[in-house]
Amino acid sequence: MLAKRIIPCLDVNQGRVVKGINFLNLRDAGDPVEIASRYESEGADELVFLDITASHENRGILLDIVRRVADSVFMPFTVGGGIRSVEDAACLIEAGAEKVSINSTAVRAPEVVTDVARRFGSCATVVNIDPRRVSKRRDSRNGSEPQPVFAEKQEDLLSSDEPWWEVHINGGRIATGLEALSWAKQVESLGAGEIILTSMDADGTKNGFDLEMTQAVSNAVGIPVVASGGAGGPQHFLDVFTEGNADAALAASIFHYGEYTIGETKKFLKENGVPVRQI
Repeated sequence: MLAKRIIPCLDVNQGRVVKGINFLNLRDAGDPVEIASRYESEGADELVFLDITASHENRGILLDIVRRVADSVFMPFTVGGGIRSVEDAACLIEAGAEKVSINSTAVRAPEVVTDVARRFGSCATVVNIDPRRVSKRRDSRNGSEPQPVFAEKQEDLLSSDEPWWEVHINGGRIATGLEALSWAKQVESLGAGEIILTSMDADGTKNGFDLEMTQAVSNAVGIPVVASGGAGGPQHFLDVFTEGNADAALAASIFHYGEYTIGETKKFLKENGVPVRQI
C-alpha cells in the first residue's frame, strides 16, 4: 500500500496565512514563508498554497510570495487560486510550484484543465472541489455568471429530493448546480491527476472530515483524492484514511496553531497500521 500523505495547507489572504470556519471569519495565522519552513522541518509530505481571494477579486496569485515559499521548501508544492489560463499555470510553475490547482476556472472554462494537463502533465494538474451538502437543487446562476458544465445524467441527480453535495466556486461564494461526484468524474476525464476535496460544511470545525462524501468521491474516480476540511486531531486522519478511502489528508488550523504536530500525527497513524513516510 502506498504511504498516506499528510499535507498542511496555507490559505493566504493579502499575503498572510489565515484560517476561518466554513470559509468565513478569517483569523491571522502568520507569515507563509515562516510557516512553510516549519512544516518542511516537521516532515510534511507536501504543501498546498491557496490564494483564497484571487478568483473573487479577479486577479492573479501573488507570485512573489509563491517564489519565496518555493525557495524555502524542498517538498512538493501545490499552488492554487486565480488560475484562469495555461499561461497563469506556467507562471506558477516557473515561480516554483510543482503542481497547480484549478477551481473556479475548471467550472467556467473546463478546457483549461485539459490545456494544463497537456502542457505539464496530469501529475501537475490538480482540481479543487468545494462542495456543500444541500437538500434540493439551488440554481444561483444569473445572467452575469457563465453556464456551468454539467456531467452526464446530472439532471437526474439534481431532480432528487435526497441530500447531495453541490460544488461551489469563488471561495465558496457561488453555488454552481454541479453535483460533486459527477463533477469529480468529469475533471478526471478532462485530464486532472488529483482532486483536493474540501467539505465546506466541515471546514474549520475540527469535527472531522466528511467521511461519507470523501469515500463517495474516492470510490468514483481513479485518481488520488486529498481530503480537506474538518481535521481536529490524529484520529480524524485515521478515520479518513480507513473509512473515507482518501489518498492524502490536508489540514490547516491544528498545525498552524500548534495543537498537533505533523510528527505526532504520523506517529499515531503508524501505530494504528496506516503506512506513512517517516520523518
